[in-house]
Amino acid sequence: MATDSTTVLHVEAPATGATIQEVPVADATEVRALAERARRAQVAWAAASFEERGEVFRRARRWLAGNGERMRRTICAETGKTDDDAQLELTVAMQSFGFWAKRAKGYLAEDRFRTFSPMVLGRRVAVRYEPFGLVGVIGPWNYPLVNAFGDCVPALMAGNAVILKPSEVTPLTALLTAEMLADCGLPPGVFTVANGARETGEAVVDVSDYVMFTGSTRTGQAVMERAARTVTPVSLELGGKDAMIVCADADIERAANAAAFSALCNSGQVCISIERIYVEAAVHDRFVARVAEIVRGLRQGAADGPGSVEVGAVTHPPQLEIIRRHVEDALAKGARALTGGGPRPGAGRFFEPTVLVDVDHSMACMTEETFGPTVPIMRVADVDEAIRLANDSPYGLQGSVFTRDRRKGEAIARRMQCGAVCVNDALVNYMVFDAPMGGWKTSGVGSRHGATGIRKYCRTQTILGSGPPLRRDLHHFPYAGWRSRMMAEVVRRIYGR
Repeated sequence: MATDSTTVLHVEAPATGATIQEVPVADATEVRALAERARRAQVAWAAASFEERGEVFRRARRWLAGNGERMRRTICAETGKTDDDAQLELTVAMQSFGFWAKRAKGYLAEDRFRTFSPMVLGRRVAVRYEPFGLVGVIGPWNYPLVNAFGDCVPALMAGNAVILKPSEVTPLTALLTAEMLADCGLPPGVFTVANGARETGEAVVDVSDYVMFTGSTRTGQAVMERAARTVTPVSLELGGKDAMIVCADADIERAANAAAFSALCNSGQVCISIERIYVEAAVHDRFVARVAEIVRGLRQGAADGPGSVEVGAVTHPPQLEIIRRHVEDALAKGARALTGGGPRPGAGRFFEPTVLVDVDHSMACMTEETFGPTVPIMRVADVDEAIRLANDSPYGLQGSVFTRDRRKGEAIARRMQCGAVCVNDALVNYMVFDAPMGGWKTSGVGSRHGATGIRKYCRTQTILGSGPPLRRDLHHFPYAGWRSRMMAEVVRRIYGR
């Protein structure tokens, strides 16, 4: 990892601690040069048709399918995740390429309609979407393909040029995506990668017309503050502390399997991973026993091919200390660890999959974002208590509820204060590209996916067509008392009924 004063990034393999590669850092001067080049290239790219832009991503989908092993190796090496977690990234990315290639045109089609207002009777209205020009995407380290590069796809399909500033921890995947797009016919300069740490990220914010950031709430606030200096609009997908509610009538086997997977996949380093679980007392012990049994059987280690391990490494060095602090805080305050409980000895950054019980909201593991392989489970008296505790958080990204009664599940979902809720499931809402995904509270501003996920990368322009061929409208100068009274009476009759 690099500080602002270094000229190269030393990319480290979290699973072994070895240095993989050194990558040059782009300073503020270089970022400005990239921006100038991008703006020149963007003009022709915006003039291209949606079909032409879409064809680039259809070719990219085929490229990724043909180069899947290379991409998986790159992702696994710099993140420390399992082969299966990396393959999930590839699968979701290929789906998104096809989705945006197909849907962008419809989402950004010009909207024409007749206005409701009688003041402009007879006039036609057109609303069109114009790309901002240059979009800066600042990506996270946990999903360098799906989240970092994934946010570039709708921005590019909207006709923008993009500068991607990946995490300084995981720059190699971004460089590979740049190679992919070049191979697939994207014009030079339309997409570029600016590697570096804080200084590089600040420079990207400064040169961009729109900024998309995914990462911690604290860093997101800094991005928003800097963007405010130039009144640059932003979209932020920030921290989460997603809650799962397990009702007494839930299918315990499904709930336990979903809990173990959605809390521990990618070593818990998922923005929408389950970070706290509330279980009705009647089924608490049975649920806990099954979750602990599943977690004890998980294999952890460096990826060695498909299906070799379930839980990988902790990607970002400081994250290991956050996870350790949360677990130690819980144990000191009376919680019990049924599995794991600490870092795994030996090479690499691994934290043991840890199931915590007897937890409460005095503990950091239930109130702060852990972003690691922990499963804190709390007993509650009833659903009302579970909902109250689930909503007792500054975060509001996603939630889950498990019950055999679908209507009950959807009713509970509507009471949870978060941007998305899965009933008898978790995480899978990310795969629903048709629907917006965004956070409430401090979990973010704006959303990705769906119509809003691409329209946010555009300015809107409203064009009001000419009305009846009159030389002067009733409201034009000069004013006349009789005309003003007549217009007031018309308004009273229309709106006073």
